[in-house]
Amino acid sequence: MNTERINRNVVLTGLIIGMFFSAMEQTVVGTAMPTIIGELHGFSIFAWVTTAYLITSTTVVPIIGKLSDMYGRRKFYLLGVIIFVIGSGLCATAQTMEQLIWYRGIQGIGGGMLMPLSQTIVGDIFTAEQRAKWQGVFGGIFGLSSVIGPLIGGALVDTISWHWIFLINVPFGLLSGILIFIGMKHEIIAKKGNANIDYLGIITFVPALVLLLLGLTNAGKNFDWVSIPSFLYFGGAIVLTLIFGWIETKAKEPIIDIRLFKNRVFSTMNGLGFLLGLGMFGAISFVPMFMQGILGVSPTQAGSTMTPMMISMIFASIIGGRILLKLRYRTVLTVGMLITAFGFYLMSTMGLDSSKLTAYIYMIIMGFGMGLVMPTLMIAVQNAFPKHQLGAVTSASTFFRSIGGTIGITVLNTVMNETLQSKMETIAHHQANPMMKKLFAALAEKTDSLFSLLIHPEALKLPETIKATVITSIQKAWSESFTTVFLTGLIFLGIGIILALCVGSGKIERDEPKKAAKAKPEAATE
Repeated sequence: MNTERINRNVVLTGLIIGMFFSAMEQTVVGTAMPTIIGELHGFSIFAWVTTAYLITSTTVVPIIGKLSDMYGRRKFYLLGVIIFVIGSGLCATAQTMEQLIWYRGIQGIGGGMLMPLSQTIVGDIFTAEQRAKWQGVFGGIFGLSSVIGPLIGGALVDTISWHWIFLINVPFGLLSGILIFIGMKHEIIAKKGNANIDYLGIITFVPALVLLLLGLTNAGKNFDWVSIPSFLYFGGAIVLTLIFGWIETKAKEPIIDIRLFKNRVFSTMNGLGFLLGLGMFGAISFVPMFMQGILGVSPTQAGSTMTPMMISMIFASIIGGRILLKLRYRTVLTVGMLITAFGFYLMSTMGLDSSKLTAYIYMIIMGFGMGLVMPTLMIAVQNAFPKHQLGAVTSASTFFRSIGGTIGITVLNTVMNETLQSKMETIAHHQANPMMKKLFAALAEKTDSLFSLLIHPEALKLPETIKATVITSIQKAWSESFTTVFLTGLIFLGIGIILALCVGSGKIERDEPKKAAKAKPEAATE
């Protein structure tokens, strides 16, 4: 593949800008959501502002990876920038919550194109050794966006208006597109020849994934897990997934090539990415709530409680890419997963008497382990395949980690709610006073409101002595449920450690031996 007409510095700058702002969009909205709800109303459906972005961005990842292999990276990256910028501009003009949800879906399509294509282009223009360094940097940028996103969002909302959390993407998105347009003088097409788009795969894959995400989002909230709507959502997702799998075995250019799973590195890395997403994203989403509801930090401080973990993750991502030049994938992954699991165990020991400093130390440990694992997953998968398959395998890796996080958030949220309900029912059962028994039984049926009571105890219209007892009991039940969430996440990570040990003995090939090997035949012919 000819990369002579590619200005790497310009391309890298464009990719860094694009990845930073598309990644930041996943965290910046949460900071502004109370203000948005106050202006647009629609509290009952505000969660869909995040879900809409998640559904479209996750769905488009494997599709765009395959299409970029066939038609080229440059045109699809530029198309992703255009869609992302248009979606961002529309979000800023939303007059109702329904409009914002639809516009976020459009924005998600663009964001879902930019994230995997950024990593794929890095794989195209660098050697295996260089990829290790730059994928670590890109992993750090992703973590940095998670740290800075809430801070930028809060500053924009406080000083200007919530509309600017979307408008800020427009100039920087356009700048990213211009730099890629200038830096890549020609199109990178990984697989030449007649292109066969897997239309049947697309029309079965997209609704299967949407049904799964809708089912996971609504089950336990809008309908019971065991109910007709639940059977329709999950049953439909299973049937369409089976049909999709059959279609992929017949398609000439499948979206997700089932044959790729025959590669040991591909199957173990994606399984590991799925499990990491399942445990990591699901469990850590409860940390800010624990810090605010149990340890008593302010709402503003709660928004930045993940900063120590993210900084640790950035540091580990950067040095992890360099460590990979000397150690095998299996070693780095196993060590990273063990450190992450140890961090999860430490978080499970947090309780009412824990300090904020203790929580920050535990999060730093957890973040360091995750920072070692995440870039390694991408580097190993990319180095296991030829360049004409980079788009497909890179997007698949991103997809499995993303879908793991989506499922993890829902599964562990269910674990949290059911454990909390069980703890509150146990407290109610042990009450001797009939009035207190009735009160705790009523609270057990409203687990969604318990966190609000921890933040706003004045909402309980009870005598101060009774109120103190009730709040302390809720804190104890919530803290014990938090422990259960992290212990459940620890199970997923434990399976991941086993997978990490099964990766094999692969490692990055250094550039120097390759050059020396090429030089020997040339010297012999002189």
